[in-house]
Amino acid sequence: MSYGDERRVRGDLATGDQRRVRGDLAKGEARPTTSRSSGVMLAAGLALALLALGVTERALDARLARAAVNAPMFEVDPQWPKPLPNHWMLGSTIGVGVDSKDHVFIVHRQQTVRPDEAGAAANPPNSECCVPAPPVLEFDPDGNLVNAWGGPGQGYVWPESNHGISVDDKDNVWIGGNGNCPANNANPACPTGGSDSHVLKFTHDGKLIAQFGMPHQPTNSNSTTSFGRVAKISFDVNAQEAYFADGYGNRRVAVVDMATGAIKRYWGGYGEKPMDGPLPPYNPDSALIRSFRTPVHCAEPTNDGLVYVCDRPNDRIQVFRKDGSFVKEKQIAPRTLGDGSVWDIAFSRDPQQKYLYLADGKNEHIYVMDRETLEILTMFGAGGRQPGMFFAVHSIATDSKGNIYTTETYEGKRVQKFRYLGLKPVTAQNQGVVWPRRTP
Repeated sequence: MSYGDERRVRGDLATGDQRRVRGDLAKGEARPTTSRSSGVMLAAGLALALLALGVTERALDARLARAAVNAPMFEVDPQWPKPLPNHWMLGSTIGVGVDSKDHVFIVHRQQTVRPDEAGAAANPPNSECCVPAPPVLEFDPDGNLVNAWGGPGQGYVWPESNHGISVDDKDNVWIGGNGNCPANNANPACPTGGSDSHVLKFTHDGKLIAQFGMPHQPTNSNSTTSFGRVAKISFDVNAQEAYFADGYGNRRVAVVDMATGAIKRYWGGYGEKPMDGPLPPYNPDSALIRSFRTPVHCAEPTNDGLVYVCDRPNDRIQVFRKDGSFVKEKQIAPRTLGDGSVWDIAFSRDPQQKYLYLADGKNEHIYVMDRETLEILTMFGAGGRQPGMFFAVHSIATDSKGNIYTTETYEGKRVQKFRYLGLKPVTAQNQGVVWPRRTP
């Protein structure tokens, strides 16, 4: 029933049916009992009709109120970034960060460019196309490539499998890794086994500043000297602290001094002491376990003293105060198995950081959420390879203008930009592919 139809029904009941009922009831006072019974039945029917109408009206009002909610809206920019030079090709694109000038940094895995994609890198080359791009690429706001660097160098160990890239308040670039080498393997980067248990900090243009943690250390979620396959680094600039989602081996958030790399504090699920060892498989019909699962995929501090943690395979966001005390949690798409639904988080750039953007690389959505309530206001994206679609959307970041950048791992192998269109009324919870509208 439309709103106009409902008003007409309500008007008819008020002006027609109700008058007839009143008249019948008035006349029926002098009639036999059977007439009074009929009047009572009619009155009861009218009451039920009015009650049903009230329920329908409340449901309609609820829908109208839902439609009146405003949320940030976006559209994909299919022309960003511009084509790469030198027949360069991206592998699994595993991190994105934005600097103070809205330059966008991505990091990808060269080794995931398949041999049949990299004929120009063969010895001898067997085709014009293609070669793996350097691991770190920097784009300006218009999508032009302005710098590229990274890989093994003197004085540090490049991760076996780089993971995540973040830019701090001084425009330094931090890179983690989630590689895990078996003992006695043939990989010269980690011949004794162990994992990417360290983090690298570079200048804006790729000169080493520091290596925090010792490479190739075993998993230990209570270590105070090394890490366990760090997924992502985020920053509390005022406190000069870095938050490590630590990560693929360990099961904790580690808070680190940004200058020295010293671990200042850490915690596991619900703010408890993290534990290593086997866990039961995730079961959406069972109670949530107390521990984080691996990977702990992000740990994002906010301006108002909270930390939002991606407990990815548990399909949940856990929220803490910066001292590690637990505040609340929220499951997202809790029947998502395997890789889980909670991959990465970014915030809107208003001072209150009112909105939270969540990347779900299994269901291929970006959720737009109210950060305080963790209510999903709307979502966009769908599985696929065209612009505005995703395959394994992995990382997410925002720039100063509110635009969103995403990267895709596995065979997604790309970066995308979603232009911020402002706050607009929500008309669909699932927007699907946010393709640009044609303009005259």
